[in-house]
Amino acid sequence: MTSSLPAATAGPLRRRAFVVALALLLLAAVVPATSAVAKPADVCDRQNNNTLQKLLDCLTAEGVLEHEQAFQEIADTAGDPTYPGTRAAGTEGYQGSVDYVVQQLEAAGWEVSLDPVDATFVYPAILEQLTPVQGDYATGAFTGSGSGTVTGNVVPVDINLTPPRASSSGCEAADFAGVDLSGPADIVLVQRGTCNFGDKAANAEAAGAEAVIIFNQGNTPDREGLIVANASTLGDGSSIFHGIPVVGASFADGVALSQPGSTAFVEVLDIETRTDFNVIAELPGDNDDNVVMAGAHLDSVVAGPGINDNGSGSAALIELAQLLSKLEPVNTLRFAWWAAEEQGLVGSEDYVQGLSDAERDRIAAYLNFDMIASPNFIFGVYDADESSFAAPVTVPEGSEALEDLFEIFFTWRGVPYEDSQFSGRSDYQEFINNDIPASGLFTGAEVPKTAAQEAIWGGVTGESYDPCYHLACDNLFDDDPTRDAAVYAELNAEYDMVGNVNLDALGTNADAIAFAVLQLAYSTESVNGVEGEPVPAIRPLRLPSEPAGPAGTVGTGGTGGGGHHHEEEVG
Repeated sequence: MTSSLPAATAGPLRRRAFVVALALLLLAAVVPATSAVAKPADVCDRQNNNTLQKLLDCLTAEGVLEHEQAFQEIADTAGDPTYPGTRAAGTEGYQGSVDYVVQQLEAAGWEVSLDPVDATFVYPAILEQLTPVQGDYATGAFTGSGSGTVTGNVVPVDINLTPPRASSSGCEAADFAGVDLSGPADIVLVQRGTCNFGDKAANAEAAGAEAVIIFNQGNTPDREGLIVANASTLGDGSSIFHGIPVVGASFADGVALSQPGSTAFVEVLDIETRTDFNVIAELPGDNDDNVVMAGAHLDSVVAGPGINDNGSGSAALIELAQLLSKLEPVNTLRFAWWAAEEQGLVGSEDYVQGLSDAERDRIAAYLNFDMIASPNFIFGVYDADESSFAAPVTVPEGSEALEDLFEIFFTWRGVPYEDSQFSGRSDYQEFINNDIPASGLFTGAEVPKTAAQEAIWGGVTGESYDPCYHLACDNLFDDDPTRDAAVYAELNAEYDMVGNVNLDALGTNADAIAFAVLQLAYSTESVNGVEGEPVPAIRPLRLPSEPAGPAGTVGTGGTGGGGHHHEEEVG
């Protein structure tokens, strides 16, 4: 990134030139990564890792992976009868993850507290075909769905399975004229197309249906798979919540359910409110009024254990916290593992909103680490200076200095990096809403890698950065049969991989996190003007004078997607 570097001012905030100068002081403490040899664990545990050289000699991808393996074991053995194999908020797998983080941080000597969070808990919807064929179908409850358990006849209404499959199925009350829904349990089957999902469901409910299945239209490739969306909005803009279950299905499953004599089982259980916990760990510094925060969400999606999303960020913070346990920082360090991020940033939002104005003012910076080991990765840094993406949010002053801090690291390492949209769609959102400077790292989610990106970082063009994003195969099993074997064989041949975790990406990003956190532990002058101290140095090193700049494969300069992974779904 080439940027102007204005002179210092007497005001409360210093600009981006200072982050480079301070980063150079820190980098003077290290030797090139190629010469680093990991120290024995007992040495790392005994010493004060207060220089970057000592810290990076001890911080390894293998060390981070040990915590990932613990998360996998927790998901496998949590014993949750409803959600086996997951660490989703509200499950025993999540509680086990909380217990593990607490145990690790308390043993390392950090001050640990549990911050309670109330979050909604949604049971998985069920859709099974009973006759004339049997099948368990992928499904989900539409927004606005009622609850209930229904076994009954499947009644197709005005569906069109013949190409080009133009469909207005269920859009008018007249579509149900002459349809016999007098039975004790009738499940209406309607097809996507023309009108709002809410109109289709409302018309079916008014006609006497006990449940509704909305299946995808099948007229284009992107309308073949499972559809689960919002059925609470009507065509006139008003909203409705239904008194019967409304679930989704793929086009192929809809075709199977449309057969004569079809019967099915549909279940949508009531949403519950359950209490989960953010884990907050603190290492006091000399300046307790200048707090540097770093966070990662601890929960997975319901589908699986979430070993990349977001076991990777959570595990990196645990390992770093252990290595910094003997540090005597200038600024107080506070690490957070957030609850219920996958339900809409619930834990981090609750935490920040629960702070007083004075407590929020103490926070100098927040760093966010959500997905840092994607199998088909790029190295992304949140684009606070909007060099590739216009931010849809107000970027707090000081965030650009944090972006530069990560970019200086990648430049020094000779690692190409890219901008990731500063969208506020992860746990840094509530921090920036309260004008707290923020940055973070991201290796990508569901967006396909471009040919230009493969030329820079390797991997597989056309495949998602994380092909197991939000799926059960986001795990540590090398032989998971649900993965695309050819894609993962190519990734395994190119990278150091364990299951769905790219250890090359994990190791580099863990080092980048350590670099930024150690720098800020000693000084945040470049971010908020609060003077600190230089990081202890051992030996000089020839350094870059400024960040190299993003690779230019996203935003206005490229065709790839660099936005964060929690974009709103579009029906």
